[in-house]
Amino acid sequence: MYVAVKGGEAAIANAHALLADRRRGDRAVPGLRLDQIVGQLGLGIDRIMGEGSLHDTELAALALLQARGDMIEAIFLVRAYRTTLPRFGYSDPIDTGAMLIERRISATFKDLPGGQLLGPTFDYTHRLLDPAIVGGEVPAPVLREADTEQAPRVTDLLGRQGLMEPDGDSDPEAEVGDLTREPLDFPLNRDLRLQALARGDEGFLLALAYSTQRGYGRSHPFVGEIRIGEVDVAFDVPELGFAVNLGRVRVTECQMVNQFKGSAKVPPQFTRGYGLVFGQAERKAMAMSLVDRALRAREFGEDLVAPAQDEEFVIAHCDNVQATGFVEHLKLPHYVDFQAELDMIRRMRAEHEAAQLAEAAE
Repeated sequence: MYVAVKGGEAAIANAHALLADRRRGDRAVPGLRLDQIVGQLGLGIDRIMGEGSLHDTELAALALLQARGDMIEAIFLVRAYRTTLPRFGYSDPIDTGAMLIERRISATFKDLPGGQLLGPTFDYTHRLLDPAIVGGEVPAPVLREADTEQAPRVTDLLGRQGLMEPDGDSDPEAEVGDLTREPLDFPLNRDLRLQALARGDEGFLLALAYSTQRGYGRSHPFVGEIRIGEVDVAFDVPELGFAVNLGRVRVTECQMVNQFKGSAKVPPQFTRGYGLVFGQAERKAMAMSLVDRALRAREFGEDLVAPAQDEEFVIAHCDNVQATGFVEHLKLPHYVDFQAELDMIRRMRAEHEAAQLAEAAE
């Protein structure tokens, strides 16, 4: 039970004014523009769009600015704005095989059709602070002609040899669920699990993924492929009879390859974990793919022994907006609840003391 806060409007207004002042900072320093945030804090923008379930770089930048850099608060703002938008349909499935690739690496094969492309990555930096980047000139990147060679997915190459489980649902015409419109009812199909993981908190999923590698669940993964780049988004317009290209979005896709010893009905083969998120977010995509594979334990007849294999535990707790709301609601007034518990503790202590006095008198 909550009690209304009376006479607090002026205090709340002053708190908002103080927040705006702290957000602006030193007036002698130029204020941040949204294009600066989009251009120079791109990975933060990508995370906000992914976990906010809304692809709009300018809105994500506005949310990050309004939240003073608090990522979860910014994601909350984007989610809230998303609920005000009309829903007029679903786009066609994107084709990551036709991606305009910016980065493509594989830890399973060195030589791949289409080659490996390092792209923009921290992987080979020295992790030393570099003051020279502040206000310094940045040389132009090295460019070359685009490679026209096809870049098939590693899992597709394994699949052609019969070494990889089939991709996706056995029924391609099956209706895909939408967790933003229907409440979740456990157990979930994989499509809904992947939706929840895609907008789940990166830190939570990273911890779960790490746990699978430390022995909490059966996992011996290899990065089959990570690819980052732009894909076309098309919308099928019934009145026209064909799909209309709406534009391009940058996504990160991770296919994790895992061992599977097979069963009475299925020969030994590799299985997959899958991750797909907005923007350049390979750590999130990798964590998502590891947790996706862990959550498929029941599907492969494996023992459920670890938190990452517990579907309800993972899905019910991976959403940082829900988690924030539930944790931070403890800041709200709980005066009546606390008074009730305080009275109960006092009565229990009085009874305990009376019992001790009676025992001592005997």
